Amino acid sequence: MKLNLKQIQDPIATEMADFEKKFRSFMKSKVTLLDHITSYIVKRKGKQMRPMFVFLTAGVSGGITEASYRGAALIELLHTATLVHDDVVDDANYRRGFFSVNALWKNKIAVLVGDYLLSRGLLLSVDNGDFELLKIVSFAVREMSEGELLQIAKARKLDITEEVYYTIIRQKTASLIAACCAVGAATAGQDETGIENMKRFGEKIGMAFQIKDDLFDYGEDEVGKPVGIDIKEKKMTLPLIYALNNASWTQKKKIIYLIRNKNEDKRAVSEVISFVKQSGGLEYAEGIMNNYYQDALTILNQYPVSEYRNSLEALVNYTIARKK
Repeated sequence: MKLNLKQIQDPIATEMADFEKKFRSFMKSKVTLLDHITSYIVKRKGKQMRPMFVFLTAGVSGGITEASYRGAALIELLHTATLVHDDVVDDANYRRGFFSVNALWKNKIAVLVGDYLLSRGLLLSVDNGDFELLKIVSFAVREMSEGELLQIAKARKLDITEEVYYTIIRQKTASLIAACCAVGAATAGQDETGIENMKRFGEKIGMAFQIKDDLFDYGEDEVGKPVGIDIKEKKMTLPLIYALNNASWTQKKKIIYLIRNKNEDKRAVSEVISFVKQSGGLEYAEGIMNNYYQDALTILNQYPVSEYRNSLEALVNYTIARKK
């Protein structure tokens, strides 16, 4: 049975409402401009999937505690800080359909706001002695930065292998979802083995989530992100890597040339997309995505049946079945 996000949230509806209030209070400052900007950020929040993973994994792992709220807030603060900084680096004017912080308040203020959010997250953990949570989340932020830099380096050479691709998406995307699940387990009182188990669960979901995202690049115009955006940015994703690995030398040389030199040309991008589709790249990537999905469910099924586990399974299904 497929559930929407509101239905998935049912077992933690009270916690999510409480979290929103607590999160707003964690972002408060004595500077009016800063409060104005952080209020703008909070109002334009996304689907809240990260806090959902924290609370549901805590529920599955033994119970939601006060530390679960702080863990969820720490992840949101540090992740929001990285997004604000990313928009400056990418010179992006929009985030989730709204103006980005740097578009409204310029780069200098955006960088300082990112720094403030980062420090609020660190102090929240230090003040409450949540050093285990700080370790988990700090590791994820380091991984995300390394993954982003590795992808940039590889985009210049276009020499990415399937193994390097998995390393990039594990660091860039899966590490954060893994941190959410590890934080949930840690705040529920799980030992190192229990925390590591939930971390692996989150990593599997994150890998499947990113491959699903990469598949949208070859979908229809009206669904998800614009078609061919990864190709335009010279990002080598799994469908393309598979197609190139199974192409003749001449074909491979031509496609690499198009990506390197014609990535802004609509016809060239369409040619690359057609090449990937005809090579079976989409089916291959879907197969790998489903393997990660099944691995995640295998780990989840080790836990007793509960409303938390049911919702967590539905959330995993949602990440795979989503249309954008």
